[in-house]
Amino acid sequence: MKVISKKCKYALKALLYIAKQSEKERGKPIMTSEIALNQKIPRKFLEGILRDLRNNRILHSKRGKQGGFILLRDPKEVYIVEIMRIMDGPIAMLPCVSLNYYKSCDECNEDKCEIKDMFELIRDKTLAILSNTSLQTLNT
Repeated sequence: MKVISKKCKYALKALLYIAKQSEKERGKPIMTSEIALNQKIPRKFLEGILRDLRNNRILHSKRGKQGGFILLRDPKEVYIVEIMRIMDGPIAMLPCVSLNYYKSCDECNEDKCEIKDMFELIRDKTLAILSNTSLQTLNT
């Protein structure tokens, strides 16, 4: 079974925290130190995660005393599948069934593979859930 990385888990926790705080404080930037403290995420590790999310246009950062991070989109428009792909890459459990990261299996003839159909079904059901689950969905 594919397990999400700690980086992905922390990214989701940080984004959920930012979304909740932004709702309470009307778009006020949230400082890295506040996120790290409240979500129990090592600060240096979190800085890299937030940078990746900023570089992928999920977050905007402001510098200075009133600085921090804010979501670039409404939480209902940020889907879990997007965050997982940014942090961990493929969603599929096998490279030969991945939609965005396809790679044929070296030892396999895909036309005669007995397990491919099952893993395509798993991929499709997983994508259906992750593609329809937003930060807002998780925050309610």
